[in-house]
Amino acid sequence: MTILSQTALLHELDAVVEKNLDRHLSVAKEWFPHEYVPWSEGRTFDGPLGGEAWVPEDSTIPEVARTALIVNLLTEDNLPSYHHQIATLFGRDGAWGTWVHRWTAEEGRHGTAIRDYLTVTRAVDPVALERARMTHMSNGFHNAHDEEMLHSLAYVSFQELATRISHRNTGKVTGDPRCEALLARIAADENLHMVFYRNLLGAAFELAPSQAMRAVADVLADFQMPGNGIEGFTRKSVAIALAGIYDLRQHRDDVVVPVLRQWDIFKVTGLNADGEAAREQIAAHLDDLERAASRFEEKRDARHARQAARG
Repeated sequence: MTILSQTALLHELDAVVEKNLDRHLSVAKEWFPHEYVPWSEGRTFDGPLGGEAWVPEDSTIPEVARTALIVNLLTEDNLPSYHHQIATLFGRDGAWGTWVHRWTAEEGRHGTAIRDYLTVTRAVDPVALERARMTHMSNGFHNAHDEEMLHSLAYVSFQELATRISHRNTGKVTGDPRCEALLARIAADENLHMVFYRNLLGAAFELAPSQAMRAVADVLADFQMPGNGIEGFTRKSVAIALAGIYDLRQHRDDVVVPVLRQWDIFKVTGLNADGEAAREQIAAHLDDLERAASRFEEKRDARHARQAARG
């Protein structure tokens, strides 16, 4: 079985990219970040303009919602690194290049909208937020397989869906209908991005099934969200998981399983020995995720029970 090079894969998928780009442009809805921000609530901060310093009492949303919003925003802030990565990998010509720039433009408004909302509503400490942004962006981003086209397609197929779920659930936890509406709008973008990448890798399964299967197995084995480089990410992600915003159960049942089902990976034919081994690894990984998710749920339930007993 012939192993296709990165260049050959890019060329072979050209028509699929063009078809899915046309589909995306036909269903993507135009929206404006400024329409989701309650500007009339804003007031000047301390500093050169002599306003009021931020204090914790300014925030009206739960602490875990603030944590999730900060993680989501800092993740979106690293867009220059993401753009560099996909532009380098996919190129800037033809349908691939058109998609790269369109995706970047759509993603760019997410950070703009979330930051404007947080600043205007004084939901978080703006000084701490800016310092965290500088630190996170200074470190940049790269995934474990940033030179492999199929691996990158597999990664974003899962990551875009995970981001959609995180945004939607964060909005609900805030208790603010305005924030929930904003994050639902952002989540809709993320869902369309997921469909685009998922369809491309679906075509790759027909073109190079063993290479696609290996890419999926490798990505799932060491999958991490793009915000994992945020300072204190482990502590923040635990708080987010305990609140049910994004946890192992959601990762397995609402992200990994639905995407794998779309590719129908357990019925893919034409695999070589490595492709079959990769599929076995994916099956084993699903079992591992199930056990880990169940353990986490048991610990979370016990924690909630202890908290309830303490009143």
